[in-house]
Amino acid sequence: MPVKRKSRGRSKGSKGRGSLVQCSGCGQLVPRDKAKKTSRRVSLVDSRLYKELRQQGAYMPTHVATRYYCVSCAVHRGVVKVRARVERKTRTRRKQFRR
Repeated sequence: MPVKRKSRGRSKGSKGRGSLVQCSGCGQLVPRDKAKKTSRRVSLVDSRLYKELRQQGAYMPTHVATRYYCVSCAVHRGVVKVRARVERKTRTRRKQFRR
């Protein structure tokens, strides 16, 4: 049987069956190692009020919101870009932004 990718689209290695997570877009159950994970910091305070309080020196806690997407929802929402056939087997790292 031909194999499209060396990892077959998973990152579990030889760990057996992985746990399932629910896609935040469509609700489908996806293996955790196959799902595309996105996390972002969310402030619990309004942006204008946040800016004023930061200028006064207040510490503002943030909440990390983590979402898991199945491959089709990740492509549809732009989390993962569609790559050319030649580039699909090369592994790329996402850029991390510093604040």
